Amino acid sequence: MRSPMRELTILPAMYSVLSIAGSDPTGGAGLQADLQVFHALGVHGAAVPSALTIQNGLRVRQVLPVFPSVLLETLRTTLDTIEPRAIKIGMLATDDVVRNVLLALAPLPRVPVVIDPVLAASDGTLLLEKRAYKALRDLVHGRTLLSPNWHEAEVLTNRSLVRRRDAEDAARELVLDLHLDGVLLKGGHRLDDADDLLVTRDQTGVDARENKDAKLEVEWLAGKLLPGDPVHGTGCALSAAIAANLARGDELRNAVENARAFVRRAIEHSHTLGNGARILSFT
Repeated sequence: MRSPMRELTILPAMYSVLSIAGSDPTGGAGLQADLQVFHALGVHGAAVPSALTIQNGLRVRQVLPVFPSVLLETLRTTLDTIEPRAIKIGMLATDDVVRNVLLALAPLPRVPVVIDPVLAASDGTLLLEKRAYKALRDLVHGRTLLSPNWHEAEVLTNRSLVRRRDAEDAARELVLDLHLDGVLLKGGHRLDDADDLLVTRDQTGVDARENKDAKLEVEWLAGKLLPGDPVHGTGCALSAAIAANLARGDELRNAVENARAFVRRAIEHSHTLGNGARILSFT
């Protein structure tokens, strides 16, 4: 006698988020951390590597960029397979990689894109060659959010950010010149001030981005310097969490605030590897 058929529960489709970033074999940053963040926030994570790295969480020994043509074909095939609700872009390594990412994303002008402009590792190792800075600006143009740290904002604007007013001017310049919905200038690496700066337009969308006269909202988001050694991968996790929150339907400011709270909890529960490197915990 056959057993009665069990009723199937149909779950709603998971939203997908795509990460384009470097691979970190420790799992503390890069693609590996992004996928952990996506899982923790309940979205499906897809990932295309821009480079392999040889590192131990404390020091980057070597960066091996993916062949640009391989990257382009991988992105095109992936984007034919999934429909990302948001995209996070991290380390890109070379000018050719940046240009091929730009080419691959051309058919998706309305998908929210969060860009963490990773220029160098904490140990000073360059993670984006300097000749790629012009192509990076082209890639950033018209996107949803740029999330530089203090040093990256100085490089991108050719300004020295000494005072809070300097940071506000730099963030405004990036929003207006690059037609962004917003800039999150991260202060977590500063020794005396962990506050972040969020500058956004008062309305979103392609039309608003083209409006040079749009009103900008400038807001300092209170941060707190947590005790202990620096934690590996916080910038990667933050931008990934913002992208995941956008995919889930958050407005930009809420996506940022919720991501900051998520990363703060991950820092508070961080653990230490055998070599002393601290990495985030998303459990």
